[in-house]
Amino acid sequence: MFKKVVITTTLAGTLLFAPSVSEAALGDRTLYNGMSNSDVTELQNVLDDKGYFDYHRATGYFGTVTEDGVRDFQRSAGISVDGVVGPQTVSALTGSKSSSSKSSSYSSNSGTVRYGDRGQTVKNLQSQLKSKGYYSYSVDGVFGSITKQAVRNFQSANGLSVDGVAGPNTFGALSGAASASKSSSSVKSASTSNSSLVSIAKQYIGVPYVWAGTTPSGFDCSGFLQYVYNKAGESIPRTVASIWNATDSVSSPSVGDLVFFETYKAGPSHAGIYIGNGQFIHSSSSYGVTISDMDNSYWAPRYLGAKRV
Repeated sequence: MFKKVVITTTLAGTLLFAPSVSEAALGDRTLYNGMSNSDVTELQNVLDDKGYFDYHRATGYFGTVTEDGVRDFQRSAGISVDGVVGPQTVSALTGSKSSSSKSSSYSSNSGTVRYGDRGQTVKNLQSQLKSKGYYSYSVDGVFGSITKQAVRNFQSANGLSVDGVAGPNTFGALSGAASASKSSSSVKSASTSNSSLVSIAKQYIGVPYVWAGTTPSGFDCSGFLQYVYNKAGESIPRTVASIWNATDSVSSPSVGDLVFFETYKAGPSHAGIYIGNGQFIHSSSSYGVTISDMDNSYWAPRYLGAKRV
């Protein structure tokens, strides 16, 4: 009986004094790529306040966008750049000045901006990209991974060197004649046959994922897309990267458009077909052909953009 009382008292004490997850605060544990919890949400909010989170909302998932922001902050703060949020980074985050008071070395007359830069020139760049349909996020003056990809998309569509760096040639094309840039009218309108495209795609829900698979016995990501588009009478390339390069950017997806994600490597490495209501159909390595939400904690931070065949 005495043992039971001791155990019960000890357990009660543990429950009484153990901090709940909701009570955890930034700095209670080390954060790194792949984690998903409320501490990551707090981290993203802090990074966003300081201008280092290149996404429109906190997701709670520590992916490439968050890691890029952490690395940018670490580099700016002059501390070890490893993308991991440990005590040193937390201390710098909670004690450093906000980005609004940070002096920028990139003034509005700077000739070239690239990944990691911030300031008025980046804002000008984002505004121009947004007006031409290549950038759909806030104009925040932070040159992160989304801005870099938007620059690459614009460069690819306008016959420029595709390096993601906005120099004189890129700015010249952005502000030049209409023929040098892609006007919104030059992007093909969504096809009236897109509903049939989605219907074809849905026929294969449940087909297993097979590496290099291109048939209904098993699809990989791009194999599924190529098969469905071929069935709908459209020819597209075989790999995600080549599909990305062969299609037209749109600011937001319509039914039947392709949506691209950055997963296991830099750049577009996964894609699906947008079916409306914030969902897309794709061949997932975990579930085979399935429908997923664009805003879930895995896909939202990895979204690169939409394109139209």
